[in-house]
Amino acid sequence: MKLSLGIVGLPNVGKSTLFKTITKKEINIANYPFCTIDPNVGIVTVPDERIDKLAELSASKKKIPAVVEFYDIAGLVRGAHKGEGLGNEFLSHIREVNAIVQVLRCFKSSEIIHVDESVDPLRDLETINMELILKDMVTIEKRLDKARTESRSGDKEAKKNVEVLEKVKATLERGELIGEFRDEKIIQELQLLSAKRQLMLLNGKKEDVPEELIKRIEDLGAEYIITDLSETEAIPDLIKSAYKILGLISFFTTGEEETRAWTIKKGAKAPEAAGAIHTDFEKKFIRAETIGTGKLIEAGGWSQAKAKGWLRVEGKDYIVEDGDVLVIRHG
Repeated sequence: MKLSLGIVGLPNVGKSTLFKTITKKEINIANYPFCTIDPNVGIVTVPDERIDKLAELSASKKKIPAVVEFYDIAGLVRGAHKGEGLGNEFLSHIREVNAIVQVLRCFKSSEIIHVDESVDPLRDLETINMELILKDMVTIEKRLDKARTESRSGDKEAKKNVEVLEKVKATLERGELIGEFRDEKIIQELQLLSAKRQLMLLNGKKEDVPEELIKRIEDLGAEYIITDLSETEAIPDLIKSAYKILGLISFFTTGEEETRAWTIKKGAKAPEAAGAIHTDFEKKFIRAETIGTGKLIEAGGWSQAKAKGWLRVEGKDYIVEDGDVLVIRHG
């Protein structure tokens, strides 16, 4: 699966600084599925020393790490849901991302003017979330009208959709995010902005961050990172946090041709992992031979691990663990 993060924030909060850091690390992998990358998309590798060690162990010709797409969204302003600033263009860009990274300015500087003329990250957070909520209200109202019409025919799924959408609408009307509904099928289909998991990047030093901001972020159930973007690199921490909140893990395949990292959901079974490599492998899955990265490196290679009896043969019910090295056997 592809991990993608949308970077949002008001103008002059540090988004450009963050994106410059990302684009310095931009990579080009020949078999990564893209042809043209827009100027506002940066692709970076997931930092993981395990892939380096496995590639060295297997003397691989190629090393293909997992990657993350960062979408840099133009500075959001109040009224974006109605088309202010880049408005709808901004909001449409983040529909398909897995999670949202909110950059909140905590640092003080008389040289960098804030769009609202004062530094108040708690206010900025509420502004951004309200724009996401208001945009989703438009989407929900349209879809609810359609669902009500469909439900009149007795369609059970349409009736369920009406129930869910009415609850979501009431939550949005209270000015609240709708993370509690993100697993509902209809909400996933609509790719609602206020249902997405959020990471807060607090741009500044620890002493710049107000306690009430941290409390509000925790109340929202979001993760946060405090980093001074003018001095340090935030990308590895961002990626690790994204993996954590999205429940993602990495497994590996390794050999002379290539060593590669694959991203899957935590709790995925062996056939699903096989499907990440190729859809046919999931359909025709027979078994997986597996060993943890650490044990494989300790053994000194695949054949040595086999001789020691460290390789395991796992079936369809095996839950893949972070760091597993797999060989998939399929029909």
